Amino acid sequence: MSNLIELLNRDHPKEKNTSITDTIREIFKGYSFCNNGDMITTTLYEKIADQIIYQIEQGVLKPGERMLSIRQARLKYRVSISTILQAYLLLENKGVIESHPRSGYYICSQAKALLAEPRLSSPLTVSTEVDVSQLVFEVLSAIKRPGIVPLGSPFPSPELFPHQQLNKYIYAMGRRVTPWRAVGDLPPGNEELRRQIARRYLQKGYLLSPADIVITLGATEALNLCLQAVTKPGDTIAIESPVFYAVLHAIERLGLKALEIPTHPREGIDLTVLASVLKNQRIAACIIMPNFQNPLGSLMPEQNKQALVKLLAGYSIPLIEDDVYQELYFGEVPPRSAKFYDRKGLVLHCSSFSKTLAPGYRIGWAIPGRFQNRVEQLKFMNTLSLPPLPQMAVAEYLTHEAYDRHLRKLRRLFSLQLQQMLQMINEFFPWGTKLTRPEGGYVLWIELPEQINALKLYQLALQHNISIAPGPIFSAQRGYQNCIRLNYGHSWTADYIQAIKTLGRLATRLS
Repeated sequence: MSNLIELLNRDHPKEKNTSITDTIREIFKGYSFCNNGDMITTTLYEKIADQIIYQIEQGVLKPGERMLSIRQARLKYRVSISTILQAYLLLENKGVIESHPRSGYYICSQAKALLAEPRLSSPLTVSTEVDVSQLVFEVLSAIKRPGIVPLGSPFPSPELFPHQQLNKYIYAMGRRVTPWRAVGDLPPGNEELRRQIARRYLQKGYLLSPADIVITLGATEALNLCLQAVTKPGDTIAIESPVFYAVLHAIERLGLKALEIPTHPREGIDLTVLASVLKNQRIAACIIMPNFQNPLGSLMPEQNKQALVKLLAGYSIPLIEDDVYQELYFGEVPPRSAKFYDRKGLVLHCSSFSKTLAPGYRIGWAIPGRFQNRVEQLKFMNTLSLPPLPQMAVAEYLTHEAYDRHLRKLRRLFSLQLQQMLQMINEFFPWGTKLTRPEGGYVLWIELPEQINALKLYQLALQHNISIAPGPIFSAQRGYQNCIRLNYGHSWTADYIQAIKTLGRLATRLS
């Protein structure tokens, strides 16, 4: 932001006596949301950013070259200063350009790693029975092997979380809790924890109370409970493709069918195809991960989230939202959840602290809207009660510790490590490799040349003590045979770096 302020001052010296920071913030505020909270549908800055990326892809702009100044770009594209500022911020967040103090913006030297991007997925839009649990179990079991480099792990490094502070609160709460209280918390869960979670949502403009929240054993249980609350065996569920395998587990366990919808690597589920499907087939529910989707890392534009909620509400179809990565954004402004746009209580929102604070505590929650009572009953029937100490410890941490400071540190680290991984993949992976462009989270989707079999690469990598997540575990149809998902959320050690190099060489050998 400071570099943008400097550039704006230089290009517009008459405005030096005004508060440029406040001006920029006001511009962004105006371009993002109306006073009533609705998103303004404007994508001009995104179009300009896409034009610049296309020029880099075609070799018109080369890594290391200086970008047009903000004033020059304003004149070239015939748009406002604020539009250019947003376009440059978007490109900077994507790692395509970088700012040099008192000099301007330059194409990143590693920009080549971002050039090739997978196209919109194209699964068969047919109802499919799910049978992937055994394959997923085998893949995840390999991560536990001694000495393994966990490029295929679904979690960030445990070293990144404040275990000492949390353990301190566990110890303190254990000394205070009464024998009867130690038995467990019945649904909806610990009241103070629900209050702390509700407070964080309220600070972001969501209208809800602690009574709207049900504490669960991680987001996975929240997802399962919500799905069970709105379906019956044999129903068909619309899902993204590729999709996080926990969704496939839940569908398989409940005897449901999956219908895969094409999904864009940056914008998420294809609403046009989904609308067509809804006209012709009976869909019991839709499950999405709108913010930094696993495995693609895609971020649905706000207008798409709003349109998705409205589309499903028109058919009275519940939307189950898995939003565990929402806090791990790399940009200046946090994305909103689909739940924000829910006016009919049809969005069942799921999240957890497993990816941001305490993986081992398994503290998740659901905000089920009109299905609140049903989810609470199912929670009671499934697990009866929740362990009280982890809930109390997390509530105390949220009350007394700097959780937002911890999140900022985590986001900076993941953003840096993403750029490092992109640069290494560009250097060591075979020609024709394509990459997604995450704007948050810690997973990267890689499309390898078609002749490379991801499951064979997975087996070869294991022989070198490297775990990866092969593409077929993210599809009910066992698609994405030449794709893999990698995790850049672990400590950037010499072993980690060597594992990426080795994986690239193994992939090159198969190509």
